[in-house]
Amino acid sequence: MKKLLNILLIAVMIVSLAACGGKKEEEKKVIYVGTNAEFPPFEYLEDGKITGFDMELIREIAKETEMEIKIEDMSFDGLLPALQSKKVDIVIAGMTANEERKKAVNFTSPYYTASQVIVVKEGDTSINSFDDLKGKKVGVMLGFTGDLVVSEIEGVNIERYNASYAGIMALQSDKVDAVVLDSEPAKNYVAKNDGLAIAQANAEKEEYAIAVRKDDTELLEKLESGLKAVKDKGIYEELLKKYF
Repeated sequence: MKKLLNILLIAVMIVSLAACGGKKEEEKKVIYVGTNAEFPPFEYLEDGKITGFDMELIREIAKETEMEIKIEDMSFDGLLPALQSKKVDIVIAGMTANEERKKAVNFTSPYYTASQVIVVKEGDTSINSFDDLKGKKVGVMLGFTGDLVVSEIEGVNIERYNASYAGIMALQSDKVDAVVLDSEPAKNYVAKNDGLAIAQANAEKEEYAIAVRKDDTELLEKLESGLKAVKDKGIYEELLKKYF
């Protein structure tokens, strides 16, 4: 009888361990996505929910590849460190796949081509090129492409902000002379705020892509497959029309 009880006890323990193992395995399937929800129309908060072009795109990619994702909102300059320290598995945040970042992480094929533009007060004709920013006080978003572009121009007094709306507010209150932003968010701010305009300057082109860790080749392949499926099915075009 005692032997039978021992056998039953061992069996229960095996089943319990298997269940725990299954639960852990299930938890591992959740893919954490890092973003910065202060970059409309790509990612922003609406009624407490993170939404936008990028967010809908990654959710559609997740459907196509049967991935369970959870989106984490954080500061833009903390995204790649979070990716490398495995706090998140994917980064999609209107991030430019530049050569410097490619040294640290892998990127998917580009999913959007954007450009850097200069936002000024309406009627300001003193800025007609990026070179005209010399001697000006210019707002940029910390770690964004605009920060990198303006940092290469000598003689610019740079003011860095953690959110694009903070830069726009600084421009409206004459704390800066101009703000360098990605084209779509810039258009969004100009449309919603009287007295702002986009300078007629030659825009700096850039390509957005989704980032993963260097060793996550399987995940990279999944994302490429999902992105292709979303485009092939016309979902990508629908999202473009919805947000742009």
